[in-house]
Parts: sequence; C-alpha cells; structure tokens
Amino acid sequence: MGGLKDELLKAIWHAFTALDLDHSGKVSKSQLKVLSHNLCTVLKVPHDPVALEEHFRDDDEGPVSNQGYMPYLNKFILEKVQDNFDKIEFNRMCWTLCVKKNLTKSPLLITEEDAFKVWVIFNFLSEDKYPLIIVPEEIEYLLKKLTEVMGGGWQQEQFEHYKINFDDSKDGLSVWELIELIGNGQFSKGMDRQTVSMAINEVFNELILDVLKQGYMMKKGHRRKNWTERWFVLKPNIISYYVSEDLKDKKGDILLDENCCVESLPDKDGKKCLFLIKCFDKTFEISASDKKKKQEWIQAIHSTIHLLKLGSPPPHKEARQRRKELRKKLLAEQEELERQMKELQAANENKQQELETVRKKLEEAASRAAEEEKKRLQTQVELQARFSTELEREKLIRQQMEEQVAQKSSELEQYLQRVRELEDMYLKLQEALEDERQARQDEETVRKLQARLLEEESSKRADLEKWHLEQQQAIQASEAEKQGLESERSAKERALQEAMEQLERLGRERKQALEQYEGVKKKLEMATSKTKSWKDKVAQHEGLIRLIEPGSKNPHLITNWGPAAFTQAELEEREKSWKGKKSTE
Repeated sequence: MGGLKDELLKAIWHAFTALDLDHSGKVSKSQLKVLSHNLCTVLKVPHDPVALEEHFRDDDEGPVSNQGYMPYLNKFILEKVQDNFDKIEFNRMCWTLCVKKNLTKSPLLITEEDAFKVWVIFNFLSEDKYPLIIVPEEIEYLLKKLTEVMGGGWQQEQFEHYKINFDDSKDGLSVWELIELIGNGQFSKGMDRQTVSMAINEVFNELILDVLKQGYMMKKGHRRKNWTERWFVLKPNIISYYVSEDLKDKKGDILLDENCCVESLPDKDGKKCLFLIKCFDKTFEISASDKKKKQEWIQAIHSTIHLLKLGSPPPHKEARQRRKELRKKLLAEQEELERQMKELQAANENKQQELETVRKKLEEAASRAAEEEKKRLQTQVELQARFSTELEREKLIRQQMEEQVAQKSSELEQYLQRVRELEDMYLKLQEALEDERQARQDEETVRKLQARLLEEESSKRADLEKWHLEQQQAIQASEAEKQGLESERSAKERALQEAMEQLERLGRERKQALEQYEGVKKKLEMATSKTKSWKDKVAQHEGLIRLIEPGSKNPHLITNWGPAAFTQAELEEREKSWKGKKSTE
C-alpha cells in the first residue's frame, strides 16, 4: 500500500501545484473541495463532503495550506484506496488540471496524448522527494529505451555533451522540461512523429501498464478447434488476447500463476512454431509467426511464471528500485567521502598549526641548547675532578663489598646445608607419621573385625539355642506322632485281616456260583434243543418260526432267537426269585 500511495501522491502533487497560482503553497478551500470530490470519484472512495469543512472548521474562508490539506488527504482518501480503480483515468484527471497551465506553447514533435504518457512515465521514474524531478541517470534510461524502440542508435556522446551543459544548480529536470526535451526531437533526429509516438506508447505500455510482451499470434479455439489470429498482451499475471492491436474487442484472458507452465510442441496439422500454455483448468495451443517469435514468447512467459513463483515485481519495477538503491548508495558514499575530505582538510589544517608550533618550539629549544652547552663546558671540568675522587672512593667500597660478599657466601652455604638437613629430617618425620597412621588404621580394622566376629558368634549361639529348642519340641512331637501311627497301624492290620477273610468267603461264593452256572447252562442247552425241535415241528405245521405280535412299547431284551418276550424289570424279578431259590437249597 505504501508504494501505491507514493505513486498517487506524485500525480496529486502536480494537480495541487497547478491550483496554487501564486506559488505560495496555498489553495482555496473551494478548489480543494472540487479536487477532493474528483479524487474520490476516480479512486472509487466514498466521498464525505462534510469532512473537509470539519477538518478546517477553525480556519476562515481564506486559502488553505498544503500542510493543512495533507492530513485530510491521507485520512479520508488515500488510506481508503483499494487497488480496484482505473489508474489511467486517475492520471488523466490530474493531468487535465495541470496541463493547460504548464505545457509550453511552442510546437512539439509529439501530440498532447504522447505528452500525457511522458508525464505518467515521469511520475514513475522521478525521485521520491518534492518538488518532483527526474535525475540524469533516469533521463538517459528513458531516452535509451525510446531510441531502441524506434530502431535508432543511441548517441552517448551527444547525451554526455547535453549533461555537460546541464544546469549545475539543478539536480534534474521537471516533468515539463522532460516533455520539451523529448518533444523538440533533439534525441530523435530523423524520426517522424508517428515513429516517436509509437515508441512513447510502447515504453508507456511496458513501464506503466506492465506489458512485458505483445504481438500477433494464431490461437486454436476450444470449441470449434479452428485457428484464429489474435493480438496477445503479456502482463505479470495474465495474458489477454484481442481481435486487433487497438485493444477494443477483448476475446479472453489466460490467468497465470505459479502452477502454470509453457511447453514447445512439434509442427502438426500444417501449423508451425507451436507451443502450449498449461493452466489449472485449461490448456491453450498457440502458433507463432516464426521460430524466433516462438522462442521469445516461450522465454517471456517462462520468466513471468518464475517471477510469480518468487513473488518478485515486474523486471522494470525491480530495475527502477535497484537504480534508486544504487543512487542512494552512491549518494551516501559521496556524502561519506565529502565528510572524510572535510575531516582530512580539518586534520591537515590542525597539522599545519601543530608544525608551526613545533617549529617555534624548536627555535626556542636551539637557543636554550646553546646556553646549556656553555654551562655544560663549565661544569665538565668540575665534574672530571669530582669523578676522579669518586672513583677512588668507589674502589675502596668495591673491595669492602667483595669481602662482605665472600663472607655472606660462606654463611649462605652453611645455611643451605642446614636447610638440606632439616628437609631430610622433615621427610623422615613424614614417613614416621605415615607409618603411625597406617598402624592406627590397621588397629582400627582389626578391632572392627573382632567386634564383627564377636557379634556373629553371639548371633550363631542364639541360633543354635533356638535350633536345639526346636529340635526338642520336634522330638516330643515325633514321639506323640509315633504312638498315633502305631495305634493306626494295628487298626489297619485288623481291618486287613477282616478284608482277607471276606475275600476268602467271596472266593468260595464265586466258586459255588460258577458251579451253579454250569448246571444252569447245561439245563439251558437241553431246553434250547427241546425248544428248537418244537419250533421245527410248529414251522412244518404252520409255516412260521414264530408268531408276529404287537411289540411292547418298553425296550425288550435281545436273545439268541431275537427280542425277548419280557422286559428288564421282569428279568430282574426272575433273577431275584432264582437267587432266592438258590439260597434256600
């Protein structure tokens, strides 16, 4: 929002300056009302007619200063602006307010429409300070682009000569001076009005309308699949295509984002120089006029998508920002250099003053040195006599000192011998103390061991007494248990004797039962043979072995001749009666 606000302020500054007829920096309140209303209209901002009156309610009906209008402009207009208005319409409104009062009356090579486009380009390239100017570097940049578009050669020497004659009191040109410079044809000699107009329009499209590339190409339809020639215009995030280059009949847009891509296609269906633009929801197949145009368009679209991925501004805006930063850097370096030069100059002047002071001091020191030399020669003789006397006395003192040194050396040797003896005694004392300490530690260890052994012995003795008591109790319990087991053993022996007797009796009964069984078996075999003979006789007379009778509902026993004629209960009753008979026999 800050960049948009700065761009809007430049155009508004031209309009405000045009309303300031006497160049006093003040405009009447009625004119400000009209200006504010027009700005709100073209910027699509809600207009509050009372706000301006409220803002200047303490003023009289006289003119209102520019500084007083800026807070209102920022608060009620610029802060509410969204990027949804027609920038060309806004610039044209501000241009209309200032063109008649500032544009020169001399004949120019360019039309008023071209002058308007130069005015908008000036606002884009001018410095962000007021009054607005365009510096020579930006003038050179603009003239170079115009010359390249017109197909002419850039005349660097001519521009350097122009800069030499540039007014040193000014840092750049105003917008009206720039329009006059381009309009007088000084840097477009040999070019007709139409060529110059075409160049201004193309540079305007690139710098102001962000047109990165434009031109005719063939496009394949999505529905009818026919090929139609269209005028394509590439901008930072969109490719628009029209019926012709007058941009009046728009046919569609190709929205670009970071996910789009462009690919080259081989020739097919009689179409050459094909390439493909893939977007999220659609794919566009396009044919360029030649291979060079195809490569240029592919490269331009690819660069645009790459800028969208990086989130970078269009190349010309980024280049303008780099140039401004470079100028700021050079200006800062120049100011720093000037500051250093001033510091060096001040330091040089200080050094000159210091050198002059030192020279005077040296002259004074030379005169003082001559006087000192005389005094030195006078005192030298006295010093030589005094020196000889002091030399003799020094010899005596040196002899005494040598004697004292020899005596001190012998005393020092004795002292060192005593120190060595004391050191030996100290080492022996340390060894003795270490032995004593070790003996104390061993004694303490033995004492602790004896105490531990005594404690373990008492614990073992208590355990032995406890085990002895438990053993006595266990012996008593074993005696009681032994008596119980003895009585139980005798009882079991008696029970075993009785069981043996019962077993013998059962054996005898079993033997008797077997004998009875053998007798019954023989009787049964005899009865069976009799029954069979009778059945054969019956079968011969009646033709049947046995009669077929309704069977009982109860389960019957199975015999050798089939189901029995009695049930299990009847069999049990017969067995009881048979046993009863056997017992009575």
